[in-house]
Amino acid sequence: MQLPDYFNTIETTGSAEFKDRGSRFIAVAAPVKTIADCKQKLADIKKEYPKASHYCFAYRLGLDNNQFRVSDDGEPSGSAGRPILGQMDSRGVTDILIVIVRYFGGTLLGVPGLINAYKSAAAMVLQVTPLVRRPVLVHYHLQFDYTKMNEIMTAVKQFDCEVLKQELQLFCVMDIAIPRYRLNETLMKLNDIRDLSIEAIK
Repeated sequence: MQLPDYFNTIETTGSAEFKDRGSRFIAVAAPVKTIADCKQKLADIKKEYPKASHYCFAYRLGLDNNQFRVSDDGEPSGSAGRPILGQMDSRGVTDILIVIVRYFGGTLLGVPGLINAYKSAAAMVLQVTPLVRRPVLVHYHLQFDYTKMNEIMTAVKQFDCEVLKQELQLFCVMDIAIPRYRLNETLMKLNDIRDLSIEAIK
């Protein structure tokens, strides 16, 4: 599968509210990196809205489309989590969690009404939370002699790479993240540096 050069995500938490026949649906969108982040954020939201009837959510992590989860949290199957995820996917966002907190208003909405409510609340929160476009980063491990440091740092800065970690002694190791759209030119430049060992980190 060809990975994209960029992906969309969010950097800040946003919220929006949708109402239908007395029920309130409060949508909270939060940036997340790991499943542990998602669990922590969900726990925080439950504390913030302790008396709600349901806490339905969806999250998507990473770029391979395999890391996601949906929860209907007691609502009829398929009426909450899937519509939330569908809105995320229609906007092409990842590394995001959307939790929709429902306060029941006394009137049953039926499955079509619920699907509409959860979909609408998710769409609203994605409209009010700014999306950011991020480059996809590819990680590489470098080993080199300290005398090559300046050349390497020049290349790292020139191609907008990030230094993830480094150990600088007489013999140095460094892990860097290279933007995918600049990968070929970065590797060409680094390969021109003598006695530099480069390997991709899987």
